[in-house]
Amino acid sequence: MCEQTPPNAAPTTTDKTQGDIGRRIAQRREEMGLTWEETASRAGTAPGYVRYLEEQSTAMPGTAVLIRLADVLGTSVAALRGGDADLPPGIGRAAGHPELVELNTEECRTRLAGHGVGRIAMDTPDGPTVVPLNYNVIDGAVMFRTAPDAVPATAVGAQVAFEVDHIDEALSQGWSVLIHGFARAVTDPDAVRRLTELAYSGPWAGGERDVWVRLEPAEITGRRIAVR
Repeated sequence: MCEQTPPNAAPTTTDKTQGDIGRRIAQRREEMGLTWEETASRAGTAPGYVRYLEEQSTAMPGTAVLIRLADVLGTSVAALRGGDADLPPGIGRAAGHPELVELNTEECRTRLAGHGVGRIAMDTPDGPTVVPLNYNVIDGAVMFRTAPDAVPATAVGAQVAFEVDHIDEALSQGWSVLIHGFARAVTDPDAVRRLTELAYSGPWAGGERDVWVRLEPAEITGRRIAVR
């Protein structure tokens, strides 16, 4: 496929449909803190073409450009194509010289606020349980919605743990943040209305999940795997 910038490489419409390859390129580029221009320069292509790949669902880049992009983004062609999408995290090899580094509180909060899915651990009538859920960070606290009869509702009125993490298979790096705190139900109508307005996403599990739970961190710690 020709790598010249297509006529619609910089669309002005806000109704863009992003393809799977485009999402993976954009996610990896943003994780590495690269702009379109920096990515394009290193890959030997045009910034408009990188933007086109990210924003157009019909974009089908050739193998040559994918190889260069994968190299620039520190990943593989298979990963950009989604070939490892169903593989569990953590099956890659460890790096040659890894080091476990403690994160300070500010770093922990930054990573927590930039994520959207975590795991909550709590005691239930059936014993200790860990369940995944999507969440928002609002006013410095972890906020999530659940149903009155769902497992996460068991957290209300109890001390719980909440964990988020990220694994980078391509670079053999990763990090995790752990919170301990007390979970409370948010019942004030105005507060519930405000949380609903500020939430950037509804519950992934769907259904009627109108119980808001607030987890105020009493302790927050984190670690990351650095490669020297």
